[in-house]
Amino acid sequence: MTTAHRLARILATHSGEDIELAFATQDGLTVKVLATPDQIDRLVDELEDILNSPSGPEAPEPPAAA
Repeated sequence: MTTAHRLARILATHSGEDIELAFATQDGLTVKVLATPDQIDRLVDELEDILNSPSGPEAPEPPAAA
């Protein structure tokens, strides 16, 4: 696993039938990925679950990444 980088911004655009995501980090790295609409839908669901779950030392561990 690589070292985590602090996110600066995310850009998203259509690329044919897919969605292109560009993740720009504070240290100047940009990573682009292509995802299907179904993958984006699942990502949104996972992010909503994380945002709506309790945080703090008593919070249960998040589910393993798919």
